[in-house]
Amino acid sequence: MPSTPNNVPETPRVISPSPSLSDRSDARDGYLAPTTRSAARRQNPSGVSEESSGSGRSRSPPESTPSRSTRQRRSNPMIPASPPNGKASNGFLSPKLPDGARDISRSPSPLGLIPLHSRYRNFIHRHEIPRKLLHVSIGFLTLGLYSRGVQTLQITPVLFSALVPIAVTDIVRHRSEKVNKLYIRCMGALMRETEVSGYNGVIWYLLGAYVVLRFFPKDVGVMGVLLLSWCDTAASTFGRIYGRYTPRLRPGKSLAGTLAAWAVGVATAASFWGWFVPYMGAFPNDPQDAFMFTGRLNLLPDCVRGLIGMEPSSAGVITGPLALGAMSVVSGVVAAGSEFIDLWGWDDNLTIPVLSGLGLWGFLKVFG
Repeated sequence: MPSTPNNVPETPRVISPSPSLSDRSDARDGYLAPTTRSAARRQNPSGVSEESSGSGRSRSPPESTPSRSTRQRRSNPMIPASPPNGKASNGFLSPKLPDGARDISRSPSPLGLIPLHSRYRNFIHRHEIPRKLLHVSIGFLTLGLYSRGVQTLQITPVLFSALVPIAVTDIVRHRSEKVNKLYIRCMGALMRETEVSGYNGVIWYLLGAYVVLRFFPKDVGVMGVLLLSWCDTAASTFGRIYGRYTPRLRPGKSLAGTLAAWAVGVATAASFWGWFVPYMGAFPNDPQDAFMFTGRLNLLPDCVRGLIGMEPSSAGVITGPLALGAMSVVSGVVAAGSEFIDLWGWDDNLTIPVLSGLGLWGFLKVFG
């Protein structure tokens, strides 16, 4: 192209390379030109870029992109996310408790075996509201039958008649997956997830109530059922709420739950022997020696009186409110002890009424 006087010569394009590490140290007035990412990676092979004075910010290495399987897992609401701090999940749907207090939970259960437990986590799984309502209602049903004059030996055939089909159904469902799924769909709200592959707690409840009502006197048998119904529920409720703040007595048992069982046991005995029994009075069909506690307690057993040559008299006998108070405190101790003791791993729906009945019967046999 011919040149003309009006043409402006093209400005030559000059590409200045980014300063190297040595150039940075020799820069005048502390000025450094901006460094691109590629140049920073070439200058710093370790992958950590130095601070750029032109931008005033430090760049951290790019975070690793989660894999496709991880993204799919976290996007699926039916799959629980990984626990924080990189800890492996224990596979249990249990309340969020500190590591030291996690064992206080009465029955941590595997997640996903019963759909209702995942859908209504707090209502059914964590607090077991339907199960506890059924548990508590048995005590009021027992008092209702008592007020109608129904004797304990009249209830035991009904309990046995209910025990047999429920136990047979449990055996069948463990042998058939279809029956087990149908059973879980119908009874899932009243089950613990540990009972999916184990026996239902209702079986042990009926068996415990049958034993204590069949083989103990009327008042002791009724008290055994009441302590099972109310003390066990109180221990479970208060243990889950306040157990993390109190010492752990053994795995699954906290001081808060044991104290709750003792307090409810004292209140139950005081109400039953101090108000309910006197208000209802005696029934014509009551068997002989139906009541072991008659409002009086001996400070010394008869065998001890005989050994020391003490004649039977009113001395050493307490009656009235003092005897009722002593009997209530003993009932609370028996309730808390039977709830705390682990008898060869047996279900507490069986051990609580049986141990409570044995404790009350033994105390009244000696001091009654």
